[in-house]
Parts: sequence; C-alpha cells; structure tokens
Amino acid sequence: MSRPLLALSTMVAAAVITTGAVAVPAYSQPDAAQHGNSVRDTAISRAEANVTRHADTFGFGAGQALRVKDVVIDADGTQHVRFDRTYRGLPVVGGDFVVHQKADGSLKGSTHAKARKVALASVTPAIDAEGTAAGALERANGLVRDARSTPELIVWAADGTPRLAWRTTVRGLGDKGQPHGEVFVTDATTGAAIENYDAEHESTGTGHSEYTGDVTLDTTQQANGTFALIDPLRGHVTKDARNVSSSSLNSSSGTLFTDADNIWGDGRKFSTDRATAAVDAHANTAKTFDYYKSTFGRNGIKNDGRGATVFVHVGTNWDNAQWSDACFCMMTGDGNGTVDPEQVDLDTMGHEMTHGVTSATANLRYSGESGGLNEATSDIFGTMVEWYADNAIDTPDYLFSDQSTPPWLRRMDKPSLDGRSADYWSKSVGRLDVHNSSGVGNHWFYLASEGSGTKTINGVAYNSPTYNGSTVAGIGNQKAAAIWYRALTVYMTSTTDYKGARAATLNAAKDLYGATGPEYATVAAAWTGVNVL
Repeated sequence: MSRPLLALSTMVAAAVITTGAVAVPAYSQPDAAQHGNSVRDTAISRAEANVTRHADTFGFGAGQALRVKDVVIDADGTQHVRFDRTYRGLPVVGGDFVVHQKADGSLKGSTHAKARKVALASVTPAIDAEGTAAGALERANGLVRDARSTPELIVWAADGTPRLAWRTTVRGLGDKGQPHGEVFVTDATTGAAIENYDAEHESTGTGHSEYTGDVTLDTTQQANGTFALIDPLRGHVTKDARNVSSSSLNSSSGTLFTDADNIWGDGRKFSTDRATAAVDAHANTAKTFDYYKSTFGRNGIKNDGRGATVFVHVGTNWDNAQWSDACFCMMTGDGNGTVDPEQVDLDTMGHEMTHGVTSATANLRYSGESGGLNEATSDIFGTMVEWYADNAIDTPDYLFSDQSTPPWLRRMDKPSLDGRSADYWSKSVGRLDVHNSSGVGNHWFYLASEGSGTKTINGVAYNSPTYNGSTVAGIGNQKAAAIWYRALTVYMTSTTDYKGARAATLNAAKDLYGATGPEYATVAAAWTGVNVL
C-alpha cells in the first residue's frame, strides 16, 4: 500500500511512503484482526500529524519529507512509528527518529538519532560525482579489486551536524575472491574524508565438523519429482554458488540444490558432497527464522514473511560468512579445504541473519560505538538461536562460533580473553574494530543473563568480572534478549552509542517488566558493571 510523503515544503516532489509490517512481540500477541492494515495506517497517520504538530520537537522543517521504516504496536495499543528523513529529496543519514504515541494517538515521547534540525544553504555539491567516484576507487585500492564505484549525494548528519556529502560504495572482490564492498563518505563541499566502513557485515572463523547432526529439512517437491532446498514454510532458498567470486552475486545467481530421494549430504568433515554444507545452512536458517517468529512474533528478517537466499560454496578458499542487504542473501565460503570447513553452525548463521534484522529496524551504523552495538546484537541473537535450537551436538553456551572456530571466536563472560575485545566501556572503545568494541554489549548481555562471578553452565566454566567489583544477579537470557529486542526495534536509532543503549534497554525493561522489578534493576546494574553509566 502506498501513501504520499509527508512534507513541509512545496518544493519537494510527491513520492511514495513505504510502510513496514507491524511487529508484535511474543509477550503481547493481540488478535491478528486487531492490528491489521487499518490500525497500522491509522498509527502512521497519527504519527505524521504528531510530527507536524510538534515540528520543533522533531526538528521537522522546510524541505524535509518522511519515509516510514517500521511500526510496532504494543498489546495496550501504544504505538511506535519509525521514520527516516529526506531533505530536498536527499536521504539524511543520522536524522531518523521514532514517534511514541498512546493508543489514542496522542504524543507520548520520541527517540532521535544525532541530528534534529536539518537545513542546508545549498544541495549543489562543489565536488562532482565523477571526481568522488575516482577518489573512492583510489582509496579502495588494496581493499577491493575488480571494483566499480557508485556515488550517492546525501545529507550527512550522523555526528549531529548536517552537511552535504557523497556516500560512495565501491564493490568488487575481497582478498579471497569473496564479494566485498567499502563505503567512503566525503564532504561534498571540501572533499574531506568523513568516514569509511565495510559495506557487508562479516564474521570470520574456521569450522571442523558438520554441526547439527541428523536434522529434518523442509523441502519442496518439484513437478519432475525431484526435491529442492526451497523451504515452503519460511520461504528461504539454499543454493550452490559454484565458487563464484563476483560482487554481482544476487538472489538469482547460483544453482538450486536438488535431490532425487530427499536425503541430503553425508555428514562428513570436508565432504566432497556439496549438499552437506547446504544441510546445515538450510536447517540453521530455519532455526533462526523460527526463533524470531516464536519468540517475538517477527515473520522473517524484514517482518514481511520474505525468506532469504542462502549461498554455500562462495568464492575460493574463503573461510568466512556474511550477510548482504543488497542481495538479501546469506553467503558462506568453502574454508581453506584442509583445516577450515564452511561456517554454517547455528550461532554463526543466526549472527549473520540478525544483521538483516538490525538493518530493517534501528539500522545501527557499522562504525564507531553504533557498529559495536550492531555486532553485539548479532552475537546476542546468534547465541539465542543456539539456545532456542537446544541441539545435542551444538550445546547452548555463551561462546560465539565455538563449533566453527574452536575453542571459540568470541566469548561473552569476559570478552578480553580473545586478546582484542573490550570488557568495559572507555572513551577509546569507539575506535576499535566493531567486532572488538562489541565486547561491551556482549559482556552486558552475559551479566544481565547469568550474573557476575564463577559458574558452570552446560559443562562450560565461566568467570565474569565487573568494572567496579560489584555483584550482578542475572535474570536469564530469555528476559535479557526480550529487553534487547524491544530496545532495538523501538528505542535505538542509527547513531545509538553505548550510553544510548543503556537508556534504550532501561526503557525496554520498564515497558516489559516495570520500573520497580528485578529486571529493571539488573539491566542498570549490568551496564554499570561494564562501565556504561
């Protein structure tokens, strides 16, 4: 369904406003008819009216237009409508906000990214697109090969100060032939570099086994009688990329896995049967889908019921996995062929596909503290997929990617044990690689779930310290995950940092469990325990 853009300037041409599906958490499952399109549309209309009525609060002025990104409706009728902004037709990075309103549509509050007021003297760049594209290619030399450069004019406001900028994506091949992209943001007036970050979200590791044993696969029988790895319940499709190492890999690429007797793979390490990796990928994608749906009522990554395309055997000698929003695909490589098999274990698949959930909701920027929160979100929910599956071979734990990267790639009780990750927040955390700055969020999740000190869980010994030597009593990972999901989908924005994540999770805990219970107190204590005050 389409609606006109809400705009305060007659200079902005009419466009289409995209409405997200209503996300209804499992803790508040109303009757489906209650929250149909009419309720969603009413919530959006009221939110638009609130933005216009309270323009100063939202920093909404001339030349701006809104695009609905997501809508969350609580069981009591409270509504949370998430908007992105444009300015004179250009996307505003860091100008997103959430309108919180009561069931009657009256304004309850708001959550903002860094920028509020957005206005520029001119949207004509002093640096042209061709020069920007060439400069980005030069900067990407050594990072991306066989590259092409695509510049886009934007309003950059991620640091709170709006300015005209070029966001240039350079796509090509990475160091091992995998699809790879780099994004370069430059000032469109001066040409000065603003920031650079990966276009894809990656998790690097090594695998040593087939991870989930004998499993049930949901497949589709075709007209010719053969079976295909097309999940008829969830919609995802699993394909063989045939070791294609092209940045143009998309959902129509590759070869669909088919089989005559509906019996797939051989369960062996370093199998020559190409379907063996596909078994784990197909099954663990289903587990990820089921976790989000059964726990939060989320119907697919974008909450629209759409299944992803899952590729195995991507690139050559690539022992990595990544999620691509542009392709709406999960991609896994072959490893090195002698030590490292494909990275298709439960928490890794859950991690990568959670990047898609984050992109569809708060869209945490993949840079600085927001990038650390983005990675922590994927580690948290990848871990929760593993706990949800409760597989006898891949026993639930707080060791991320322990099956594919023994003894583990990251761990949550004391992230610094990997020699790189941060246990606690400091002013320098935002300068770390996002996979290492995620340690602060991962440590918070462990403390909130299990508490501080020593303990053994499912045969694994943990010892989680706190920054100030305090004692934290956990509330269990299901409650901690519910609080994080609520914070992600309702309160976090693209520029949320760790201090903002504390506020977001406290708001979420108050919504779910009240402000006087142990859940709220534990959320606060766990953040204090990682030095986020």
